[in-house]
Amino acid sequence: MDEVVALVSDLDSYVHVELEVENNNCNDGHHDRPVTQALFQDAEEEEEEEESESSGDDSGTDPFGTEHLGTQLQRCEHKTESNSSLPDTFQTGHLLFYERFKAYQDYVLGDCKPSEVKAFTADYLEKVVEPCDWQALWCTDVFDVLVEVRDVDFKELRAIVRLVLPMQCEVKGCDLTEDNMKSVLEATQHQVPLKELHAVYDESGEFDQTALAIEHHRFFYKHIWRQWDEEDEDDDFDYFVRCVEPRLRLYYDILEDRVPAGLVVEYQTLIDNCSKVFEQFSVLRSGMNCDSDSELDNVSMVEGLKLYDQLETYKRKLHIIENPLLRYVLGYKGNARQQCVQSRGPRDSGLKVVHVVTSSCTTVQLQSLLNDRLLPMYSNEDTEIKFYGDPVSAVDSCHEGDVVIVLPGIFNVTSSINLPDSITIEGFGLPDEVVIEKKGKGDSFIESTGANVKISNIKFIQHDAIEGILCVRQGNLYMENCVLQCETTGVIVRTSAHLTMNICDLYGSKGAGIEIYPGSVCSLIGNGIHHCKDGILIKDFAGELDVLPSITLENNVIHNNEGYGVILVKPSTGEDQAVPLEKIEENSIKSAEKPPGPLNEPQITTTFATPPTKATSEDLVGDGLHALTVICSRRLPGNGNCVAS
Repeated sequence: MDEVVALVSDLDSYVHVELEVENNNCNDGHHDRPVTQALFQDAEEEEEEEESESSGDDSGTDPFGTEHLGTQLQRCEHKTESNSSLPDTFQTGHLLFYERFKAYQDYVLGDCKPSEVKAFTADYLEKVVEPCDWQALWCTDVFDVLVEVRDVDFKELRAIVRLVLPMQCEVKGCDLTEDNMKSVLEATQHQVPLKELHAVYDESGEFDQTALAIEHHRFFYKHIWRQWDEEDEDDDFDYFVRCVEPRLRLYYDILEDRVPAGLVVEYQTLIDNCSKVFEQFSVLRSGMNCDSDSELDNVSMVEGLKLYDQLETYKRKLHIIENPLLRYVLGYKGNARQQCVQSRGPRDSGLKVVHVVTSSCTTVQLQSLLNDRLLPMYSNEDTEIKFYGDPVSAVDSCHEGDVVIVLPGIFNVTSSINLPDSITIEGFGLPDEVVIEKKGKGDSFIESTGANVKISNIKFIQHDAIEGILCVRQGNLYMENCVLQCETTGVIVRTSAHLTMNICDLYGSKGAGIEIYPGSVCSLIGNGIHHCKDGILIKDFAGELDVLPSITLENNVIHNNEGYGVILVKPSTGEDQAVPLEKIEENSIKSAEKPPGPLNEPQITTTFATPPTKATSEDLVGDGLHALTVICSRRLPGNGNCVAS
């Protein structure tokens, strides 16, 4: 086997490449195929569509292209608890990602700058929305009332309305009479925000585009627009590319349960905090006199700088979460409550407990367990034995130093397995005989934070999880002779965590099989990593406070992955260069030698199993794989770990 090591020196270029791979290879969602077809079609197909559309009689009258997008607006029944007689509206909340994407990109925003968003939106609405003589529900947090639109002020994004008599209204927690509602309208000069209007359903189709346009307008200001976007000092950029697209993708990722629940909570908290800080900063800024030298204004200036710095910090964190590839590359940690489960510590009595997990067992199995494991190891100790029907209950009952023995069988779990204490989990049999399978959606499968955790002889099968199959957040995890069948990402080794993984088989990850973060210590010996997107992803972008990763690779077989066998992500140094495959032997170093190069490079130790050999044509194509390219910025061992993409 030949070794393939990919060094990604420029994070931006890596993100760009990964975006293409993700969009082209994603096939797990039921909307992914039409998205790909609609957004990433060839230029020739677009030209053919334009020609076919231009030949139609009335194609130019549909600025949404709703016929081509497949959206047919249906009736949305107005369901209420009271006996109000409010009419039905258009069903517009079911739009797909690519429909909103194309609407904002092609019709609403185009390539506008943040300061031009309101003007572009007003121009779009003026072309599509009927200017008068249509009915709508004015929906607020207090009431829903039927009104008639008499005019639209597109520049201010407001409609001039009058109350439909007799009044048709549904109130929420209060009493409103017709006179009260007229007073409300008079106070607002009969002007209401367009985004608060829901067009009344009409079978003729005359108001379909009006309803759809207002829905895009409402969705944009509710889920996409941030009040600080217009305040960006760098206003000369494409607002759709930088802000709209990633936020729209994140919205649908959350909608389809592709984002961990903790990260969703963290994201909403950041938005709320950022909004509060921005409001405080705006109030403070509006009350300042820049020409004044008074002590009060100087204090306000200092407070303003603090708020501005806090605002920028929140905005950077939001940007990381909103960008799907920065979430992947930088590994945003999400909700802190899910990172560490409280350790129970040792029992006050000092008693050690062996937790046996089995749904049922024969007398032969029980006799074998006693003779082979329990009597030889625990006969001289004050040990208690407890039986459980599922592994989650057994682990949740563990204290420091306990042992969990899982007998042969398939155990289905629906919740995560958290390991906050130093315990041992072992399968009593071969890994294929002792299977723990996670079903149902969730953030992760196994979370390890204990000081010394040991897992052996178990097969883990992951289904519908959002995060990886195993995450070592802190402490030490020793894993031996296990099988990891992944569905999303594989094993994640966080900063300050230690992982020792020996003689394990990992496959099926849609991301990297193993992700190694700065500041972690990782030892991989005799493992198989295959049929993943990438084999091992080493993240060397340590900050000032981070410690560089220390990695030992020995006799691992990394093969049949979509991308590279090993990827090293690090900041650009300007010294990267491609190394031909036949030069690997010249660049090989001994395991005892320290790799040359800057002192801030990750320490990667590789043990050789066979002497270096040059690649042959059979090595490249004999196994059916495509020809391989090695990219390095420094010398890296070439054998011992058999690596192929």
